[in-house]
Amino acid sequence: MTDFELKSYDFDLPSELIADRPVPDRHSSKLMVYDEARDQVIHSTFSEIQEFLPKNTTLVFNRSRVFPCRLIGNKVSGGEVEVFILSLLHQDDLYPAMIRASGKRKAGEVFNFGDLSAKLERVIGDGTFSVSFNKSHEQLLNILETIGKIPIPPYIRNGESDDLDKKNYQTVFAKEAGSVAAPTAGLHFSEELLNKLKSFGLKMGTVTLHVGAGTFSPVKSAHILDHKMHEEFFTIDEENLKIIREAQFRVAVGTTTLRSLESSWSNGNIEFSKPGEMKSTSIFLHPGKEVHSIDALVTNFHLPQSSLIMLVSSLIGREKTLSLYQTAIENKYRFFSYGDGMLILRKSKR
Repeated sequence: MTDFELKSYDFDLPSELIADRPVPDRHSSKLMVYDEARDQVIHSTFSEIQEFLPKNTTLVFNRSRVFPCRLIGNKVSGGEVEVFILSLLHQDDLYPAMIRASGKRKAGEVFNFGDLSAKLERVIGDGTFSVSFNKSHEQLLNILETIGKIPIPPYIRNGESDDLDKKNYQTVFAKEAGSVAAPTAGLHFSEELLNKLKSFGLKMGTVTLHVGAGTFSPVKSAHILDHKMHEEFFTIDEENLKIIREAQFRVAVGTTTLRSLESSWSNGNIEFSKPGEMKSTSIFLHPGKEVHSIDALVTNFHLPQSSLIMLVSSLIGREKTLSLYQTAIENKYRFFSYGDGMLILRKSKR
């Protein structure tokens, strides 16, 4: 019987296993390999991941780039304010944002960040707001790169990022700015490792899914089927759609990549009617949902009771997932965004 109780996805994690910085070399992090067909666990390092993948493997990455979306400035009255831009997808020059400041927020308020200013245009009512800026979109992007702060998760140094995070909390293949959180499974891949994998004959494709702040939102419903999954936007261009569709052994690097692929699964393959255009997805993968689009998954170790641990459980079941997490704890694996990773080789084929 499938377990849909939230409490069933909990586990105890020693605080010292929460990684607050990455290992010096991205590819030197630990890698736990779980072979479902053999029910076998192997302990290795990311630099050796090719040893566990067939020659006909296609790795699919999320190439979305994290943008420095946290602005720290002042209200006109002088009090401090933080504007957290939730997305670079804007309509009528309005951007969705969260605002942290003293007092009640009102439409018309202006916040200053040096030469950049933001105006609160609309109170949405769900804790978010619409804001406009006194700069063009291109100017805003340039200014954010200079004064914006990288939005690392709250469980890493209380969410306070520094200049090191601008490099570390970004994949080496990131291209299109739009995420407020890194596709963290991709952080393990260095240029050196990518070149090594190519030399072994492995193919590579990409999707672009812009990770939203909802990725940090905990599942609060006691029954997980009552959880409403956050919406995110993704696309696959024509060149990569061909690579992904032709893959003989398809590996999703990260949960965001899997969500993109599974959202595009139709008629026995990946379908994307208008390559290059953004589509929305709020897909929620959990036990009881069959996953069709991949043969394997590269992923990090996720928070207790999170939608991400439920996603992993949709592949191999809740009990096996929690068993592997316990093995990781016993073997001192590092957890969460800057932590170690896992390769799940599925028993069932597409």
